[in-house]
Amino acid sequence: MKKEKKERLKQITLTSRYIQEKFNEKLCDLPLESHAFSSYLVQEHLQLSIHVSTVRILPERAGEGRYFKFCTKNVVIQASTDYYAKESPLCTTLCKDGLSISTVEHLLSALEATGVDNCRLEIETSHTHDPSFEVPILDGSAREWVEAIEEAGLTAALDCSGKSCEKLAPVLREPVTVWKNDSFIAAFPYSKVKITYGIDFPQSPEIGCQWFSSTYLDKDFFAKELASAKTFCIYEQVEQLRKSGLIKGGSTKNTIVCSESRGWLNPPLRFTDEPCRHKVLDLIGDLSLLAHGGNQGLPVAHIIVYKGGHALHANFARCLARIN
Repeated sequence: MKKEKKERLKQITLTSRYIQEKFNEKLCDLPLESHAFSSYLVQEHLQLSIHVSTVRILPERAGEGRYFKFCTKNVVIQASTDYYAKESPLCTTLCKDGLSISTVEHLLSALEATGVDNCRLEIETSHTHDPSFEVPILDGSAREWVEAIEEAGLTAALDCSGKSCEKLAPVLREPVTVWKNDSFIAAFPYSKVKITYGIDFPQSPEIGCQWFSSTYLDKDFFAKELASAKTFCIYEQVEQLRKSGLIKGGSTKNTIVCSESRGWLNPPLRFTDEPCRHKVLDLIGDLSLLAHGGNQGLPVAHIIVYKGGHALHANFARCLARIN
């Protein structure tokens, strides 16, 4: 196990505000509040109602790790593979005692990459009786989480005795492979963390086949090259996804949309290979759930992914967790 110094957020509470759109119709404009991260989801009923969810990131003692606390419920969910939802195709969802929290991957990716290993993630929603919570999707990337963390600053985490601790990183000692149909993840022993990711969307030539690979996965590289890569979708699949109740908070403000016949519908992209970079962002967030006790979740290994997604990431993480 490799050792690093643990860090945590200073004593600053982060919350924010962000307006999402429904069916690409502009609802309203509100000024961004300092350190504000809330999401608004407009749903169709007899009248329009606004769902507001807010996440606050608070410091924790060394060794406590990352965990979600529901402000209106007496329930805590550790950010761990132990609480993966059984089925969550388009995002990562954690479940415990009848409660669920979805779209955790961008926030967790930002925390893992910036080294925030011990923190309490308080979440609340305007619908206090709803057992399903959602982390604000913001602009569909991890950029705003990273910016808020950087503005808050980091300091060394201390345990209950006031002492600093060392951070351990899991090291892969033998090859591990998971696959489904023509999608796979293969990991091999390596001297550092390296991710190679490939995607293939032959039905959408503007996306096509893309590959991204890097060993420079520190917080500066993440902030510059990965954090701002946004969620993407195929336009021809949107209606089916909506009917399935899967993309309730999606809009052209937080998703780049590609048509099979017309290409990108809401350019410009932030990177020419933005879809592939976003997949790497998702993978880091999903593998952060391997972290325990304030240690690193992302394994020291060369991880190669082809046509991956949250379900395959989850299977891979469970496989690594069983090895540990």
